[in-house]
Amino acid sequence: MPQMPKRVKFRKSQRGVARGRSTKERYNGPIRGFSHRGNYVAYGDYGLQSLEGGWLSAECIESGRITMTRFVSGEGRYYLRVFPHKPVTSIPAETRMGKGKGEPEYWAAVVRPGQILFEISGLPEPAARDCLARVAYKMPFKCRLVTRRPSV
Repeated sequence: MPQMPKRVKFRKSQRGVARGRSTKERYNGPIRGFSHRGNYVAYGDYGLQSLEGGWLSAECIESGRITMTRFVSGEGRYYLRVFPHKPVTSIPAETRMGKGKGEPEYWAAVVRPGQILFEISGLPEPAARDCLARVAYKMPFKCRLVTRRPSV
């Protein structure tokens, strides 16, 4: 079952607007600006970093988690660095204007470019690279493999 918050203060949230752009791009364009937090490998040895911004649905996170679980299978450990906090609503098709905001359809995580999505540890580099490549295939935007910074 996909992840979602146990309880929220408000059932519906606004979409969020990238300021300083044309009206059309505000609502349809990708999320601008780079991630300033959560942009380095903190828990594992290798990580999957997003190169584009957008919404990552709870179903995508769950499919990546299942892929990592099956690949790791007791050898190593994986970490999820994103959680879907944002409710995304939609109005049924062929509905006339003016009947209010739609019902929440799914939950999504807001991802900025540079954010670490998944981490893995306890596996050799070729296996970790293969595992994260399989997970990246399921993501809705481009990702890359990053390694932990050497500690000084």
